[in-house]
Amino acid sequence: MTGYLRPATLDEAVAALAAGPRTPIAGGTDVYPARIVAAPDEDLLDLTAIAALRGITADAAGWRFGAATTWTDVIEAALPPLFDGLKAAAREVGGVQIQNAGTLGGNLCNASPAADGAPNWLALDAEVELASAAGTRLLPVCDFLLGNRRTARRPDEILTAIRVPRPEGRARGVFLKLGARRYLVISIVSVAAAAQFEADGRIASARIAVGACSPVPVRLPALEARLVGRRADPALAEPADLAPLAPIDDVRGTASYRRDAALTLVRRALAELAR
Repeated sequence: MTGYLRPATLDEAVAALAAGPRTPIAGGTDVYPARIVAAPDEDLLDLTAIAALRGITADAAGWRFGAATTWTDVIEAALPPLFDGLKAAAREVGGVQIQNAGTLGGNLCNASPAADGAPNWLALDAEVELASAAGTRLLPVCDFLLGNRRTARRPDEILTAIRVPRPEGRARGVFLKLGARRYLVISIVSVAAAAQFEADGRIASARIAVGACSPVPVRLPALEARLVGRRADPALAEPADLAPLAPIDDVRGTASYRRDAALTLVRRALAELAR
């Protein structure tokens, strides 16, 4: 018989995990479909009653996105242009019903290589907040995502929030996705980029991440370094910049097609930043 627990506070939730293994669920948009064919005998920890896990707040240091914040919350939030890419990704996550239920933390913990949210968090230099009965720790998103369906979350931990540092000066983000159709589709390739600009429009810093072309989203450090001190220009992106990627052949596309498409999307992202 599967056990079900719906705690009202975070303290109750981490205490339950400390007492024994449970599968955390929030929106359930990844958990339930994965169990249609074979439902394991597992104890569930429903996090939907914990109000502290939902919402977006800001202070001088940056922004904090509660892990149970939904994609619809992101779409409707008043956020600066730095988060234009994250908002674009939010509109690409399934249909409106999925956006209303699916959560930011669940999307990260599911750790799909094609997740639309993950490349944006890398481009935003985000870190996750993980809570357990022993305390709280922070971990960069690039270290949290370990591979296909694998993360650095310990069994006794709950992902409670995603933190984004506040940049100095003007900044903007973009997100582009290639799929078999416009909506309701898994990414073949996705690209997220965020740049901070000098007063004259030149790039002070940039982060560019490619999704669905490796077991985890991957940044392009050579291109990021080349952009510093220059204006965003699609011509600055070169095939060699994609060396960190490890695309595969699957039903959605070949590795060579993904690599070619990734270069095209990176160049389009730079063109968007140039605007």
